[in-house]
Amino acid sequence: MIVQKDFLKKLKDFGLNTYESKLWTALLSRGVSTAGELSDIAGVPRSRSYDVLESLEKKGFIIMKIGKPIKYIAVPPTEVLDRVKKNIVEDTDRQVKTIDSLKTSDILSELNVLHTQGVDLIDPTELSGSLRGRTNLYNHIDYMIKGAQKSIVIATTADGLIRKAESLKASLKKAKERGVKIRIAAPLTKEAQDAVKDLKSVADIRNVEKLRARFVVIDGKEVTFMLLDDKKVHSSYDAGVWVNSPFFSAALETMFESGWKDSKNF
Repeated sequence: MIVQKDFLKKLKDFGLNTYESKLWTALLSRGVSTAGELSDIAGVPRSRSYDVLESLEKKGFIIMKIGKPIKYIAVPPTEVLDRVKKNIVEDTDRQVKTIDSLKTSDILSELNVLHTQGVDLIDPTELSGSLRGRTNLYNHIDYMIKGAQKSIVIATTADGLIRKAESLKASLKKAKERGVKIRIAAPLTKEAQDAVKDLKSVADIRNVEKLRARFVVIDGKEVTFMLLDDKKVHSSYDAGVWVNSPFFSAALETMFESGWKDSKNF
């Protein structure tokens, strides 16, 4: 039986490795078969077939038929899909519960102490780092926002404003509830109007077209600034730099204030 490599790769979404995919598809084509027959059909070494079939049985993809020689019966793909989904949901629930339990554990307290002590030993000039990929950038910005105490200044593009409304609104809302002053400057295009409506309840937003920059300043102390034009780079190649520097943060805030004064309230 010849199965296309691309097809086998897609079966990884079912949680199967290459050998498992080959033996399962071979069994699907036969309905019932022995390990030896499946090994020959799928091109899987016989020395590995029994282990792989046992793994498929545990995952619920096949059923072992009682008798001699041992034969295997294929579970219908629709039923397999339901089982895979159920297993993923159960595993996710377990992992979430584990993480939630860690939040109140002594382990987290000890880790926080280690981190605090470690940061105290670091020279402020060393508190900087590069960030690659838009997901990493937004995760870090979200982390910064969660720690804000006084002010948040955001300069972004129209597309960036739309993304921030989707990814950061919840954290910005909590920051406002803590009394943090939030200001956002961006070109308020027609495409960004829905994002403006989403964010205007948590931030002071102004239409600033001349300020062509992408950065976030927190409490006038730390900043993450993006290095590339978001219209010209794929999200996975977006890049930025995080710097914990009041001096540099003040410089960017001064630039922000210049554009802010020349703009109008939304």
